[in-house]
Amino acid sequence: MTRSYTGHVSDHAPRKRPTIEDVARVSGVSRGTVSRVLNGGHWVSPPAREAVEAAIKKTGYRINPHARNLATARANSVAFLLTESHDRLFEDPNFSVLMRSAADALAERDLPLVLLMAGSDDEQRRATDFIMGGHVDGALLVSSHRGREGFLKRLVEAEVPVVSCGVPLGYERRIGFVSADDRDGARDAVSFLRERGRERIATITGPQDTSGGVGRLEGYRAELGDAFEERYVAYGDYSRASGARAMESLLEQAPDLDAVFAANDMMAAGAIDVLQAHGRRVPDDVAVAGFDDAPIATRLTPQLTTMRQPFDRIAHEMVRMLLDVFDGRPAGRMTLPTELVVRESA
Repeated sequence: MTRSYTGHVSDHAPRKRPTIEDVARVSGVSRGTVSRVLNGGHWVSPPAREAVEAAIKKTGYRINPHARNLATARANSVAFLLTESHDRLFEDPNFSVLMRSAADALAERDLPLVLLMAGSDDEQRRATDFIMGGHVDGALLVSSHRGREGFLKRLVEAEVPVVSCGVPLGYERRIGFVSADDRDGARDAVSFLRERGRERIATITGPQDTSGGVGRLEGYRAELGDAFEERYVAYGDYSRASGARAMESLLEQAPDLDAVFAANDMMAAGAIDVLQAHGRRVPDDVAVAGFDDAPIATRLTPQLTTMRQPFDRIAHEMVRMLLDVFDGRPAGRMTLPTELVVRESA
């Protein structure tokens, strides 16, 4: 026998509890931005915060206190954000010196340092997503380039604590930085060459989308004044190979030169390679001075006269400044003097 039962059936299924994804969809921002608003609003722009707050009211979303307690825990780590290629990381010893010194300074607070490579657009996107995902509490930015700082715009707008090594061109007033005095350091190097009797001083510049490249060229021009001539200028990218190429160009366009100021020691090494290959004696025929006092300076023959950057202090001041930002204090801006180190090349 078949029995049938009748009863009331609701026309509506039970209402689903609003989720963080619902808030993100209504507000038009990412899930990560919603999460940051819920966890206190750190690294979130005012318009984004207002959109999220309005979406919370509209959706009726309620915060899960347990999940919030988990999410508000700090990552207790800091990113070393290097906007250079992998090749440059291993070629240029300055990066390893900065990284080691920063790691030592953070170790005093029991904080690890996480290396993030951001030389390409894809690497910058991944690094930015990693940082904004809350995996680190802030970033030490090393070697920023003007025109390729879209990732930095995202970090600044999200109020991520960032301190730069060198002046971050275009963001000088928005994030803290610690820099060597590139302009005066270059002036001191060129002044020293002039005091040694050199009259036709050429320069191999650094990249003109970096503060160091710009500042050192400005210092060179300022020291020469009316004696400046464009034919004594060649452009490099801080690599040894670019220093060699620039030196070849200088020998063609200004064969009468009697000194070269290179904007870093790696390019100075490339310049010395070419000068010696062309039979020019260093320093008898051409004096050479560099910038950095990198380890390569004492490995060259002759050993390199150069301007010493205080990399250890720069790294420690960057860490101190970033920790100040963590504690709610405004980011500082610091320029440190360089020091002339006289060796055999000039």
